[in-house]
Amino acid sequence: MIMQYVDSSNLLHIGYDANSQTLRIEFQNHTVYDYFDVPPHTYKGLMGAPSHGGYHARHIKDVYRYRRIL
Repeated sequence: MIMQYVDSSNLLHIGYDANSQTLRIEFQNHTVYDYFDVPPHTYKGLMGAPSHGGYHARHIKDVYRYRRIL
């Protein structure tokens, strides 16, 4: 999965696999989480949001099933 750097105080890199609808987020503390069954419009919303961390908190965290991978 290709990870893109984002300018955020909370998030560091974001990647998305459209085939599996898996969203991967690396946080500034270098922990990495995979979020499952995330639709493309949610990923696009995250990438286009003025605050990536705020979008994550409102629309992804505690909404989608996730697993810490690092």
